[in-house]
Amino acid sequence: MLSVYFGDMSDVIYNTNIYFNNTYKDSWITKPLAKAMIKAVDNSEVIDEKTILSPIFGNMSPKKLSGGVKTLLLIAFDKTKIFNASTCGDNCAEWILKIAENRKVEINLRHLMDFGEGEFKIKVLNTGKIVKNMGELVLEAGEFV
Repeated sequence: MLSVYFGDMSDVIYNTNIYFNNTYKDSWITKPLAKAMIKAVDNSEVIDEKTILSPIFGNMSPKKLSGGVKTLLLIAFDKTKIFNASTCGDNCAEWILKIAENRKVEINLRHLMDFGEGEFKIKVLNTGKIVKNMGELVLEAGEFV
């Protein structure tokens, strides 16, 4: 299940770009989940652990991925930290929910991310309430963002 804390939070990695560039593992890049996220969010293809083919930049290092994909990769593969997912656009929301289908995931948001029109299950850590759609999330998180 996904748990979200809105607003300032201690012990959160806010600069996910720098953190990713200094901590990611090459093996993350070729995992099926990583390939799917990189394709969906950055419209790029994984060639190997060190090479991504971007339609804009050509062959590039994983360090050149977008901030959103870097944050998704950290959420998916570094289970030791809490990450500020406000570096992600709304196009990352479905992937955050997907990662949280199989395990507990806790993120920090400094804005109200659009998790879509469907049903979901998110625990708002500020209040302890579990919400099941965007209408409920807006009402619950509104005072914190």
